[in-house]
Amino acid sequence: MNHLIAPSILAADFANLQRDLEMINTSDADWVHVDIMDGMFVPNISFGFPVVSATKKHATKPLDVHLMIVEPDRYLKAFKDAGADGLTVHYEACPHLHRTIQAIKELGCRAGVALNPHTPVALLDDIIADLDMVLIMSVNPGFGGQKFIQNTYKKLNDIKELSQRKNPGLLIEVDGGVDQSNVEKLLQAGANVLVAGNSVFSSANQLAAISNLKYPEKLLQS
Repeated sequence: MNHLIAPSILAADFANLQRDLEMINTSDADWVHVDIMDGMFVPNISFGFPVVSATKKHATKPLDVHLMIVEPDRYLKAFKDAGADGLTVHYEACPHLHRTIQAIKELGCRAGVALNPHTPVALLDDIIADLDMVLIMSVNPGFGGQKFIQNTYKKLNDIKELSQRKNPGLLIEVDGGVDQSNVEKLLQAGANVLVAGNSVFSSANQLAAISNLKYPEKLLQS
């Protein structure tokens, strides 16, 4: 399958969020990645329901909502109502993960599970057949601009192997430190959804930065 690009608005200019969303609308991106942080599960606070609703109002592409929060079950419907098309919860935050995944699907959202860098892929063996997506965190969640963790490639290979046995259509997303220098290697390792924040929004040409992640082979040939 062709891989997807999901620019993370955590790295956008919050004072000009509508402008940045309109840039994504006209770009080669496929989704808008929205990081929700509660200051408890991760040491940072980001967006709440009003910002998700405002984002949905201006975005023409699906909202990929990543819940880095404790007790996510309490808020699934509220985020769906605010505009989430996909909801990703953390394995580490869900003691009843199967129940949480079923609740997300009953809302009509794409259901994903995220793994922190220290969490082994093997822990998803009994749930992976029920998932639409797995998100491999390639940095410790909570802040943008962190250094990419090299063990991510092994984890991507592991989840790809597991998905080939139990869920061949699985989306495999990677988030953290994604840029032009590692895009090819990430795709080869098994990723098919790339979240990119700083590498897009700190670029002088944001549309080109997205295009280069979507079509890296064209950049290599140019």
